Amino acid sequence: MNLNAPDRIANYIGGSLQAPLNGKYIDNINPATGEVYSQTPDSDAKDVEEAVGAARIAFELWSTTPAEERFKVMNRIAELIDQNLDALALAETNDNGKPLWLSKRVDIPRASSNFRFFATGAMHFSTESHSMEDKAINYTLRQPIGVVGCISPWNLPLYLFTWKIAPALAAGNCVVAKPSEVTPMTGYLLSIICKEAGLPDGVLNILHGTGPNCGSAIVAHPMIKAISFTGSTRAGKDIAATAAPMFKKVSLELGGKNPNIIFADCDWDKMMRTTLQSSFSNQGQICLCGSRILVEESIYEKFKHEFIQRAAKLSVGDPLDDNSRQGAVVSKMHYDKVLSCIALAKEEGGTLLLGGNSVQGEGRCKNGYFIQPTIFENLGPNCRTNMEEIFGPVVTLQSFKTEDEALQLANTSDYGLSATIWTQDVSRANRIAMKVHSGIIWVNCWLLRDLRTPFGGFKNSGVGREGGWDALRFFTEPKNVCIEL
Repeated sequence: MNLNAPDRIANYIGGSLQAPLNGKYIDNINPATGEVYSQTPDSDAKDVEEAVGAARIAFELWSTTPAEERFKVMNRIAELIDQNLDALALAETNDNGKPLWLSKRVDIPRASSNFRFFATGAMHFSTESHSMEDKAINYTLRQPIGVVGCISPWNLPLYLFTWKIAPALAAGNCVVAKPSEVTPMTGYLLSIICKEAGLPDGVLNILHGTGPNCGSAIVAHPMIKAISFTGSTRAGKDIAATAAPMFKKVSLELGGKNPNIIFADCDWDKMMRTTLQSSFSNQGQICLCGSRILVEESIYEKFKHEFIQRAAKLSVGDPLDDNSRQGAVVSKMHYDKVLSCIALAKEEGGTLLLGGNSVQGEGRCKNGYFIQPTIFENLGPNCRTNMEEIFGPVVTLQSFKTEDEALQLANTSDYGLSATIWTQDVSRANRIAMKVHSGIIWVNCWLLRDLRTPFGGFKNSGVGREGGWDALRFFTEPKNVCIEL
């Protein structure tokens, strides 16, 4: 099995690797070098039609395959991901710009965990029964939907791609999936792994292309009955507008502008280490990053001084260098967007405490898209910088005096994906967790994930939940059977 990144990526339809039907391709750029290193299919509705046809044929077999047999194939996929860790991590780093050590430590291991977790879960999935005393028994069947669409983002390419595909396959569906055109390589390599693992042809089809040309065609196709999407709130609105009149099931995991609430009684050293991580991991390109840091007034100056010192030591450079703590942001377009957000923060009166500039790379990275870790203060809670998702290595500091003020600041945002609370007071932690308008709350930790738990947000952060039984329920239809006694 050859997992080397090719010069030209292919679509995976009906078990075959093939060129886009229109013959068109998009440049795939390594963000650390700014250079084109491969070509990605610019697929459109014709490719989607072919993929749906292959998935519909495969569904008859896959939907009736026993859960234990589905487990064996999916667990084999997980094993092959583990065996090819180095090749997949290198492809992820070259596509995304994140440090190679991070791809090896987090992204690729999580992709195999996703397949293994849901493969196992399918064998334990159960449903309810209800007895109507001596009249009847009702029981619920959970049946696969059919052909479903999975569309994933560029920030955690294989990690989030498999997070959607695995539960859909485990539940017996067939999938038409699209990774981001900005980071397509590991999606392509996954197709080779699935073929090697013995996944039946047509069960998983992977198309490459843009949102307008390919993603929209997946969402609009009448035979695709459910859409699982992770990405921007703007794109989520467009998907909802198309899918709702067609009565499709929709799961939307969208943006975040997450508060990191720090009380004076926190475990200081652990809080500082974790806050640095939650601010700048993956160059701040994680929807769960704590981009609004709220600090109790009595420790604000101490926190600010030490946080700036620590952030200033984060080396920005070649993601293939083990000493680089920060790699490149994902693309030139995103690089320009983040720099424009930094300029906006200055226009809004923010005080720049650290960073704020691009970084000139060295050697092969001289034309890469690097940005310094950036910290602002003196920005009000309702300014654009504190309301709009930047999705880069940029955080703001705000102080509060009371719990009520902390909650008010935390809940000001239109987003509600996650929040982090730092305190040694268990009662306070529970009070704050109950009242913060976010779908995921971490207390004295960050990004500690149990795959059994529901994942998703409030408000503009999305609709529905992923993870555990919630994911398997989303990818199945419940059917009530009533038997009179």
